[in-house]
Amino acid sequence: MHELLVPVGDYESLQYAIANGCDAVYLGYKKFNARAYAKNFCEEELRDAVKLCHLYGVKIYITMNTLVKDREVTDFLDTVSFLYKIGVDALIMQDFGMICLVREKFPDLEIHASTQANVATKEAVELFYKLGVKRVVLPREMSLAEISKIDVPIEKEVFIHGALCMSYSGCCLMSSMIGSRSGNRGECTGCCRLFYQLYKNDEKVRDGYLLSTKELNVSSRIEALLKSDIVSFKIEGRMKSPLYVGFITRFYRRLIDGEKFSYEQELEKLRILFNREYTLGHLFEDDIRNSTSPNHLGLKIGEVLEVTTKKIKVKLSYPLYQEDGLRFYKARAGFVANFIYDINGRLISKAEAGSVIFLDNKIHLKNKDILYKTTSKKIYDDILNLKDKKIPISISVQAFCGRKLVLVIRDLKNEVVVTSNTVEEAQNAPISKERIERQLRKLGDTVFVCQEVEIEMDENIFISIKELNELRRKAVLKLQDIRENSLVAFHKRKLTFPVLPIDVKKGISVKVETEEQLQQVFDTDISSIYVPRQIYQKYKDNPRCILSENFSGVQTDSLCLRKFYRTPTNDISDYTFNVFNIYSVYYLLKLGYKKVTLSVELSNEEIFLLFTHFKEVFHFTPSLEVIVYDRVVVMNIFGNILELEQGSFSYFLEDDHHRKFPVVYKDGFTYIYHYEVMKRDISLFSSLPISLRYSFSFENATNMHQIVNK
Repeated sequence: MHELLVPVGDYESLQYAIANGCDAVYLGYKKFNARAYAKNFCEEELRDAVKLCHLYGVKIYITMNTLVKDREVTDFLDTVSFLYKIGVDALIMQDFGMICLVREKFPDLEIHASTQANVATKEAVELFYKLGVKRVVLPREMSLAEISKIDVPIEKEVFIHGALCMSYSGCCLMSSMIGSRSGNRGECTGCCRLFYQLYKNDEKVRDGYLLSTKELNVSSRIEALLKSDIVSFKIEGRMKSPLYVGFITRFYRRLIDGEKFSYEQELEKLRILFNREYTLGHLFEDDIRNSTSPNHLGLKIGEVLEVTTKKIKVKLSYPLYQEDGLRFYKARAGFVANFIYDINGRLISKAEAGSVIFLDNKIHLKNKDILYKTTSKKIYDDILNLKDKKIPISISVQAFCGRKLVLVIRDLKNEVVVTSNTVEEAQNAPISKERIERQLRKLGDTVFVCQEVEIEMDENIFISIKELNELRRKAVLKLQDIRENSLVAFHKRKLTFPVLPIDVKKGISVKVETEEQLQQVFDTDISSIYVPRQIYQKYKDNPRCILSENFSGVQTDSLCLRKFYRTPTNDISDYTFNVFNIYSVYYLLKLGYKKVTLSVELSNEEIFLLFTHFKEVFHFTPSLEVIVYDRVVVMNIFGNILELEQGSFSYFLEDDHHRKFPVVYKDGFTYIYHYEVMKRDISLFSSLPISLRYSFSFENATNMHQIVNK
């Protein structure tokens, strides 16, 4: 059984998703979800959503997938408790500390590790499995072949349709660094959809929407997915309209169920609803880039033959209806087709493919162009006219003289038994079996449909129609109540946190990228030097040199596919572990990490509070590292998406604000660095027993000495 998991941004979308055949939905509460700009659900709507989903046998997962700051932990846990009590089926979470804490505090609550957690290796999946996580949402960068090699008894979930992130999910800091809106906190501003110019030194190489992606669409490969061990097929789109949600749900429902239909015709409709060009994604090792346009293109339906100041003459390759939305590709402008004229200038409501028509030149089009359809009233009407989903049930009746009338209603999981008055012998006309069945099948506007009626009865009996109706109504309401209110038992633990034997060393550490940089810090009193693999072997005997496992490092027991630093006895987690709170620190130390680097997204004040709060809660001093100087990598991208020379530091991207982002391709990954260096005032941390790190990337020897000796 493969689950079709559908996004819903509001209650109307939820209704369309259910009506069109989803198995499960995921949605956000007003707090702690990674789509802060979606409508999301308030408390009352969420209670209703749980009841509606469970009524139809649909699972409901809530996205609690943001990073959580210490001052928010109490509110976060209260929200988890509320969601648990109202009966949600699972929580989708990113924050490592919160995952560990919630698993211990609420052991019976199902947790799914979000794609933001970036669980990309077998070892990482095993770690989450051991923590009791029920399911991992695997990164979009993984191929089907790679996924198949993860032989861990945990549920696997993958995205099969929708928007893609250019950067690894959970590892993109661009929105946060530029505008203080963290993608890890649900506030992504979509920097990857902007216009950029690529330069090598001072020479422009190309421009366009260089970080924009196509829309994921693996519908043509659904058979391969159905043969895999992937449990859940996930569609992205909590910001999409209810009509889109309805259509895309029905589209994949029919594919998964093997229904026969015109795939190409439905794909054309899908292009009209939303099309940013399609890709099979990394799942099937396809190119994801779309540098032409970051927006909805629609479906190409014709070409402009002639243009006058008043009219646009078009040859159609696809039908056009009145009230369709149109876009002229080169002009980047469009309008709604309120008036369509045939070749003779007469108004028409529909034009067939192959015909020549005229449109009013509302946009002052001057040149020939390509015409796209971007909305369709006809498609919307088709979705709106969909019948409500019905739940199949069977009904059985026992009607014997001198015994109570018994009616039983069953669905796939539940059975409801109701009884009425004692059945009497008929004085005049006895009721027939056919009449009883006809009456019991009258389920009207309820959510149920009767598939089978079984009746055991004496022949000469009397049952009033009113009694049958009342018994049927009573049974249906009881079954509906059972389905709507199927809650799990609420189980909450009181936790204790043992003191961990941690060796805390205050000092200065430096991360280098080149051998030249390494040589410059050997004659200093720096306590630790993080060295990349390509030069580590030469200097591994120096006790201060610590191996830096880069983003593309070998698979290890690391939390996920992120940087960490290691000696034979000392693992240090990097800032890419997104440590935001004391619980992430505690559980990483408990796993065996000797030092935990805090997120670069935390402010100085938040770092101070974290250190102080940790000691108050856990009663020992944590081993922490804070980055005080770094040209932060704001995007980690799989592949050479900008077609750069391997290892060259000569490239940069420039945005419309003339900000220059250095960009480097090495070892199979593209790294985009922040346009400016992140600096912290080290005097602010002088009173704390923590390690301070300087991370060098483009700096030369002179720069390094000036920076460290300030």
